[in-house]
Amino acid sequence: MKITVVGSHLCPDTLYALCELRKKNVEIDFKNLSASLDGLKEYLSLREGLEIYKDIRANHGIGIPCFVLEDGRKTLDLDEVLAK
Repeated sequence: MKITVVGSHLCPDTLYALCELRKKNVEIDFKNLSASLDGLKEYLSLREGLEIYKDIRANHGIGIPCFVLEDGRKTLDLDEVLAK
């Protein structure tokens, strides 16, 4: 299984998720928003159009880490990803 993790190396939740996924030997494609303004712009554009970010936008949050599954589905729930 390969998971794309969108987050930041400055975010403790992202670092925790990366560690947990590595423990499960999940292949990870990490998109570090802190390292790329183009990546950050792309993420913010994506975030504005997804229902899973409704509450996060309302609370002025960022919404990371975000997980993109192999089938293209996006989730913010690490437990859901680890259960696969």
